[in-house]
Amino acid sequence: MDLVLAAIAHPARRQILLTLKFRGGTMTAGEIAARFECAWPTTTRHLKVLLAAGLVKRSRRGRQIEYRVEERALRAIHEQWLKYFG
Repeated sequence: MDLVLAAIAHPARRQILLTLKFRGGTMTAGEIAARFECAWPTTTRHLKVLLAAGLVKRSRRGRQIEYRVEERALRAIHEQWLKYFG
């Protein structure tokens, strides 16, 4: 749970999660970076943190890697949070 909380502590990573969720489900790092007008390396660094926390998944489509929100992980964290504090 610490990895998840650390991952969502950064506003850019929360925005990436929201963008993936509400802008079509899957996007490449370049598409995500374009939405935020930030450098591609910065975006990939944030995506690596989200991947390590289990909040996003990636899959290869041709030569590109697409990212999507791992909704089961978000639900599990929500349930744990409610268990502790609800």
